[in-house]
This record gives sequence, C-alpha cells and structure tokens, in this order.
Amino acid sequence: MTPVEFRRHLHAYPELSFGEEQTARFIAEQLTALGIEHRSIARTGVLARIVGGGDTRRAVVLRADIDALPIHEAVDVTWRSRNEGVMHACGHDVHAAVLFGVLKRLKEEGGFDGTVFGLFQPGEECVPGGASLVLAEKPFEGYDVIAMIGEHVEPRLEVGTFGFRAGKYMASNDELHITVHGKGGHAAMREQIKDPVTAAADMTLQLTAMNSADSVVSIGRFIADGATNVIPDTVAMQGTMRTFDESLREQIKRNIHEAAAATGTKYGVTIDADIRRGYPCVVNNPQLTATARTLAAGNYRTVELPLRTTAEDFGFYCSVYPSLFYRLGTGGTGATHTPLFNPDERAIGYGIEFMNKLTRTILENGKEKREDNIR
Repeated sequence: MTPVEFRRHLHAYPELSFGEEQTARFIAEQLTALGIEHRSIARTGVLARIVGGGDTRRAVVLRADIDALPIHEAVDVTWRSRNEGVMHACGHDVHAAVLFGVLKRLKEEGGFDGTVFGLFQPGEECVPGGASLVLAEKPFEGYDVIAMIGEHVEPRLEVGTFGFRAGKYMASNDELHITVHGKGGHAAMREQIKDPVTAAADMTLQLTAMNSADSVVSIGRFIADGATNVIPDTVAMQGTMRTFDESLREQIKRNIHEAAAATGTKYGVTIDADIRRGYPCVVNNPQLTATARTLAAGNYRTVELPLRTTAEDFGFYCSVYPSLFYRLGTGGTGATHTPLFNPDERAIGYGIEFMNKLTRTILENGKEKREDNIR
C-alpha cells in the first residue's frame, strides 16, 4: 500500500478522539504487512519500533496523531468521509501517512544506528490529550530518546515548504467550564430573581478583558436555557485559556477565580469556575530546530514560523524529551478545522523525504557526539 492510499483510507473512515479503534486496526495491519514490530498504546494508539545497528538504546521517536474532528465534510472527492459528521479536517490522516511512509522506507532501506519508534497517537483533539496517556505508560523507559519529532500540515504554505521556530512556538491551553447558579423566574418580576444571565454576561466581559498579547481567554459556548419571559436558574459557559508562560498561566487562573467570587457577590449568585488543565506549551529544542532548518534549506523552501495561540498536546513531549514540531506545507484548498479542508497530496511525498532524512541525520549526529565523548 502506498502512503497516499494509506491516507485516503484513513480519510474515508475517520474516528473521533479515543474512538480510533478501526483506525488502529488498519494501521496495525499495514505495519504487520511490512514486517514492522508494533503494539497498542494509550488505548487506541499504535507504537511501532524498528531496531537498527550500533547502540540501540539511542532512539528517535516520530509521532503522528490519528484522531478526526466532529465536522461534516463538504469536499467532493472519492475518498471523502463515510462516517457522517466526522472528518479528518486537521490533517491527521496526512501526518499518519507521512509516518507510515517513513517507517516503510526505514524498514526497507535500513542503514542507521539506533532505534526508531513510530508513534501513531490517539486523542490529540481533546483534553487530557493522548500524549499524556502515552507518557504515563513510560514506553521509552530504558532508551536514550535524543529527539521527539512531530509535524503539522499548513495549507497556507505551498507544497515543498517547511516552517520552523526555535523555542516557544505554540501556547498552553486550559478548558473553562463555568456555571452560574442563581434564582430564575418570570423575566418581568426582576425583584424576585437572582439573575444568572446578567451575571454570566458580566463574567464573560471580564474574561475577554483578560486578553493580551501574551494570553487568550475566550468563551465559545453560552447556554442560558430560558425563554422570552423566563430567566433560568443556571447558565453554563465554556471556553478556552491560552498562554506562553507558566507563571502567567497560573496568574490568569487566579484572576478568573477572583472574578467569579466578586461577580457572584455582586449579583447574589454562585459562580463555579472549573478550569481543567490542558496542554503545556510546545517548545522546540534549539539544536534540533537548527539541524532541521539547515537540512531543509538545502532542498526545500523554508519559512520562520510566528508564535501561535493554538495548542498541541505535543507540548507534553517537549517537557520530557528534546523535541521538534514543524509545519509541512500542504497548499490545497480550505482551512483546517473547516468542512472544505482539502490538502494537496503531493505534500505527503515531501513530508516522507524530509522526515526520513531528518531522522537519519539526528541519529548520525547523536552517534558522532557519543563517540567524541567516549574518546
């Protein structure tokens, strides 16, 4: 099976976070056909391993996420989603196809020292994130992981273009689940109610006022299930919080709890602010970024990436191992997370070629450094 065929199968049968059972079975079947050792991980993920020569404790981990989004596809292609209301609208099928292609080449060609893991990770699109479950299993214990490598499609970059950024790249994220408890009643009898709708609206404005160049606080869901003349007893709000700094992250959390308490007192209601911890920042290792950028510059177009307030559970890996997360230009039509997302499949070949070269370069560089230390 070619990587493009692999991608099209995944695209036709997308599954949501931690429901990737059919996806995992398909990946396992294809790895078995190639003679690549593998096992299940993080419930619905697959971990492959290819052992080379030399010091096999030295390892590079290549990661691709495999979950899809609850989006109804509007792209008219023969491999469009057959699972109604579910779509690979974030390119995870492309990520998995690139990883499959790299593992296929490494298995067929060999010629490297060390061990390469191929991690097909579930549940990137929801908290707590599949990466946290992977790490909880300690699958790389006993190995010297010299690099954790991941990529993400970027339709705004042309095919054949790669984007890099050293240091902080993507924000942390936390989920906001806020409930305002008041006393509802007839909307015309204001003196008899403790209005949770007004309190929730005030709270929303206070939260959005916390936005800055270094942070984002947004409410995306607001449920006040009353009527034209009915004030409900409760209002539910859900949103997200993003920062690039851990101390600022904790400060904003304190600010939210303080605002909830003050607003509750102001309106005579109770506000429960449940802030569910999400992903840490994606922070790229400077040395790995420099290696990747130099390698790419000799063969492809490269761009410097700006900071992104979007988040990725790849940040969990960054906090444990030297890590690199870069962008793969896919061109095509439509933005990610939309029904019209349709990447140019030529990007898969570029992605395979670069990740294969990068893996071999990292392993070779690591070998040289180790030999220098021995001498």
